[in-house]
Amino acid sequence: MNSNSVNWGIIGCGDVAEVKSGPAFQKAKRSALLFVMRRNEEKLKDFAKRHHVPNFTTNASELINDKSVNAIYIATPPSSHLQYALQAIQAGKNVYLEKPMVLNTKEANQLSKALKNSTSKVTVAHYRRCLPLFVKVKQLLESNILGKVSSAEISIAQSKRTSLIAKTDVNWRINPKVSGGGYFHDIAPHQLDLMYYYFGDIAKIKRGFIKANEFTNDVVRGEVMFKNKVQFKGSWNFDAVKDNDSCIIKGDNGSIIFSFYGNKITLNVNEKSEQYSFKSPIHVQQPMIEKTVGYFLEENQNPCSVEEATVVTQIMDEFCGIE
Repeated sequence: MNSNSVNWGIIGCGDVAEVKSGPAFQKAKRSALLFVMRRNEEKLKDFAKRHHVPNFTTNASELINDKSVNAIYIATPPSSHLQYALQAIQAGKNVYLEKPMVLNTKEANQLSKALKNSTSKVTVAHYRRCLPLFVKVKQLLESNILGKVSSAEISIAQSKRTSLIAKTDVNWRINPKVSGGGYFHDIAPHQLDLMYYYFGDIAKIKRGFIKANEFTNDVVRGEVMFKNKVQFKGSWNFDAVKDNDSCIIKGDNGSIIFSFYGNKITLNVNEKSEQYSFKSPIHVQQPMIEKTVGYFLEENQNPCSVEEATVVTQIMDEFCGIE
């Protein structure tokens, strides 16, 4: 990138872009939000006015090809991620791509192939990697305070009335053709990405149990064996009586326990317990966006690559039986 700043356009300025990510493009250093696109013109104009964005359009191609924009944030439903990413890459633009990166492994491979034949850069929005709580978990693991880590287990239970999943006008998340596979595909990318981020290369993926309703999967379970011999088990239930989520990582000396939607880590080592508390930024994607800006300006490594996100996609496909 020749410019000394990243000038963003957003495709899909809906719920996620409203607070979690959108304002961060203006707050990050050497970053500016210049253009937004949404098909609903009334809501588009409202977003642009409230967020002080000078340019807006209902035509994605107009935004992608605008000369003032050198990076594009794709925040549409997943079924259009590949299409817009390929268009952006063809136009020589860098891309920050929402999760799930694409619908399946086949699409992930298409994206990887296109990227290898271009000068564009793509970062995937697995932003929890950069939040203080999850950074601390990684630091604890790397400090070897648990000794040899043997297992990690995720248990997610969400009711139909949960407030943890972003609300939209049309609930496309339960349409597999649009979301890739229901609520599991909406939240599991973050959780599985952290396991991969913490434990590294994968030796084996094992499908567990699936319970489906008329639309998509209500219950998904699966296992992963990492090459470092850490055994992972995951369970997601989207038809639970009440919400609950936890992750417990066990080693020879004790355990680390945390929630994906909470603000505390409990460290249990040698019969002693210690708690760490954290406060997430108002715009939770800002730390990741700042690292993405640095990557686009060739100042740091990619905070989450297409290759890394492809591994997460492969795990999800295997767990859900997607060929």
